[in-house]
Amino acid sequence: MSRVLVTGGAGTIGAAVVRRLLRDPDFEVRVSDQREAPVWMREGCEVHTGDLRQLDEARKAMRGCTHVIHLAAIVGGIANFHKLPHTLTEVNNALYNAVFRAALDEDVERFTYVSSSMVFEQAQQYPTREDYLAECPTPVSAYGFSKLTGEVYCRAAHAEHGLPFTICRPFNAYGPGEMPEDEPGIAHAVPDLIRKSLQRLKPLPIFGTGEHTRTLTHVDDIADGIVVATGHEAALNEDFNISASEELSVAEIASICWEACGNDPGELEFEHLPSFEVDVVRRWPSVEKAERLLGWRAQIGVREGIEHTVEWLREQPLASNAS
Repeated sequence: MSRVLVTGGAGTIGAAVVRRLLRDPDFEVRVSDQREAPVWMREGCEVHTGDLRQLDEARKAMRGCTHVIHLAAIVGGIANFHKLPHTLTEVNNALYNAVFRAALDEDVERFTYVSSSMVFEQAQQYPTREDYLAECPTPVSAYGFSKLTGEVYCRAAHAEHGLPFTICRPFNAYGPGEMPEDEPGIAHAVPDLIRKSLQRLKPLPIFGTGEHTRTLTHVDDIADGIVVATGHEAALNEDFNISASEELSVAEIASICWEACGNDPGELEFEHLPSFEVDVVRRWPSVEKAERLLGWRAQIGVREGIEHTVEWLREQPLASNAS
């Protein structure tokens, strides 16, 4: 049986990955996160709470594990990237230094690094293939650069020390688990739009013209793609876009959220807020490689996934103030 360490396992994607792993009898699961793990996670997994920026703690977390899925990072919505550029660079790089060294010291069989679509921040090829990365201009944002740095660590550790790696790039994750924030742009777009739609804000505030595009991917699909890639022989030393395939404009996404909250589509109008210095105009990946090599593709449609997310958010404490 394989023992998998999930760093950042108490986060939105991390928790979905842990749930997916727990359904697979071939895996034992250890979670490392300084946030408090929910009861179901503590009952089903070993839990490590040390600071993974410290090499001794990273080695302790990894000891006895055959596989690592590295999700621990400073993340968030677009405002977070602009608000905390040095913090996320400092923290994420400190994590890379300790976690990659520990993986080499502990001789793990597979290191899965969860990167980001933001490595393709300046892409001009659509749908964007994995092999385009070598030609894609370097990200401008500290976050995009930081996630790209993690990919460089993977390839460097493999080239020099033979680290067996897999890189997974989720695109526009959404779903149950992420709460909206009071400050717009700190959380990701979907929980923010759902909260505003539950409040029936008219006009509905969105960033920019609404013409920018995203490819929303449900966290359960992302988790499944990450786990499939982690255990698949064909994913060894490869990189994959882990994404749905439907490109939607921000206005279309806002409309889906509005209607999923039970609002009249005829009453929807937008307030166009100024966007941020770095705001990706188009995000639409190729998913052919994951389908061809792994036999994997996303299963949850956007409308179904957003309805599910609305149901979850209605059950949270914010619902009493939002509807």
